[in-house]
Amino acid sequence: MAKLIYSTIASLDGYVEDASGGFDWAAPDEMVFWETAGLADEDPAVSRDFGSLWRAADKIVFSRTTTSVTSARTRIERDLDPGRVRQLKQRAGADLSVGGAQLAGQALAAGLVDEIQLFLVPVIVGGGKHALPAEVRVGLRLIDTQRFAAGVVYAHYAVED
Repeated sequence: MAKLIYSTIASLDGYVEDASGGFDWAAPDEMVFWETAGLADEDPAVSRDFGSLWRAADKIVFSRTTTSVTSARTRIERDLDPGRVRQLKQRAGADLSVGGAQLAGQALAAGLVDEIQLFLVPVIVGGGKHALPAEVRVGLRLIDTQRFAAGVVYAHYAVED
């Protein structure tokens, strides 16, 4: 069975957005960037590889307000259905990922998340949207850590049953 992995960039104090909704300190790229990235021969191999994976992946956007999608192989679902996600995990030929703190929090609360990957940025923002849900207790086992030159720390955990 495939794993459901929550991967996010967070401040050292655990936020994905600051109190005003900003996340410029994390410098994310727009996801539709990968629709065309890595198509040129002169693009770095890592961009070509990830771009190819992105374009081949089926994507589900869980949203009650989004009415259209901007990338190929993408569909909209209005609500997170734990039974449906379990079916996806059973049928998938590769691991799945969940993005967005609120959606990931719902998936954690429902017992659907198998691994958490945190990229902790060396900044304290003092408040905002939490990377991990409040009022959900989940045991974790450390799988791996990595330190990057800019001070970002990667922490990879398995969710314990």
